[in-house]
Amino acid sequence: METDGSTLIKPDIEQQLDDSNHERFSHIVLEGFTPKGSDDVVPVGNSVVEGMINGTPVKALCGKVWVPGRDPGKYPMCPTCIEVAEKRGWKVPGR
Repeated sequence: METDGSTLIKPDIEQQLDDSNHERFSHIVLEGFTPKGSDDVVPVGNSVVEGMINGTPVKALCGKVWVPGRDPGKYPMCPTCIEVAEKRGWKVPGR
């Protein structure tokens, strides 16, 4: 369809669910770690609980930064987060 010399293009609004669609996945957030020989947890960023209560963003292993608020049990686990965790030898939650 042309109007005033311009071509109108209907945008493709159908979204594909793939690894790059981080809004449709549950993510793994590294909140802290315990160094060998210590009982103290060293925080590495905001916790998910803190993010939900205070509205502060958290960062997932895949790099996604967001303010948590949804039930992660309703979504499949992010494949990139799983890959990063497994490469580091960490146990992946729910697997």
